[in-house]
Amino acid sequence: MAEACKLAAGNWKMNGLRADLAEARALAAACSEPGCGVLLCPPATLIAPMAEALAGSRVMGGGQDCHASESGAHTGDIAARMLADAGARHVILGHSERRADHLESSEVVAAKARAAQAAGLVAIVCVGETEAERDAGRTLDVVLGQLAASLPDGSSAANTVIAYEPVWAIGTGRTPSLEQIAEVHDALRTAVPDAAMSLLYGGSVKPGNAAEIFAIGNVDGALVGGASLKAADFAAIVAALDAA
Repeated sequence: MAEACKLAAGNWKMNGLRADLAEARALAAACSEPGCGVLLCPPATLIAPMAEALAGSRVMGGGQDCHASESGAHTGDIAARMLADAGARHVILGHSERRADHLESSEVVAAKARAAQAAGLVAIVCVGETEAERDAGRTLDVVLGQLAASLPDGSSAANTVIAYEPVWAIGTGRTPSLEQIAEVHDALRTAVPDAAMSLLYGGSVKPGNAAEIFAIGNVDGALVGGASLKAADFAAIVAALDAA
């Protein structure tokens, strides 16, 4: 059975100006040796210039969302093939902030993932429970339900990555216990349609806790928020994944 690929993915969210491409260049310089996959997903305004800044390096560029349609009257939206044309290799879909702020259902996420895959992008599909859902003992029901409804037919290790992000741990500085992370990732490994699909953990991943998280079985990397904005912090996380 093929093993899942390791990936450290950074989500800049709504942060970053052209001057911040210096951090991307610094990350590329710090990660000059071969190792795990490294990805930065900046705001759409920076995808093309970041692709140019990272050309020839180990670090890839990606997007943070796409529309389910190839084109059309969708003011303010971006099609998957536009992201690919700008130099993106991956796109984050179904992040909890999109699900909450934009009321995106898992069915919408699946349609976007289908469009991303058709455009040649790797879809990073996010799943995760709220604090109330965890307290109610519904974590696995919620996460596996989102997974099943968010993956289009044909999803495989070649075109899809899964990111587990407990909503209550994103940007809060809180992280689940190692046992809690292991429980969800073990369940995801059993449920994914391709056993070689990479499973990332996200939610307050930092240089100080990365190594212990990457030591957990079925954790193939991380989707990192705030710590990906600074090259030194993200490079330390990448180094921890390389060493895992």
